[in-house]
Amino acid sequence: MKIINKIFIFPVKLYQWILSPLLGKNCRFEPTCSHYMIQAIDEWGPIKGIWLGIKRIGKCHPWGPHGHDPVPKNTNKK
Repeated sequence: MKIINKIFIFPVKLYQWILSPLLGKNCRFEPTCSHYMIQAIDEWGPIKGIWLGIKRIGKCHPWGPHGHDPVPKNTNKK
């Protein structure tokens, strides 16, 4: 994993360790939005990965979809 990815993943990990346990299990998706963000950054890099994560969080509302929603594969990844 590239160092730049780790820099952007660190705040998500902090959220998982500190805030997420206080908020409880409320996620409508599998993987959870924070895990999705980490996977997206690993797969696509920080710019597109964060964008995919933000789009995923935007779908999280009572009238939105739910269930299994994996990160799209990067077919150009080396």
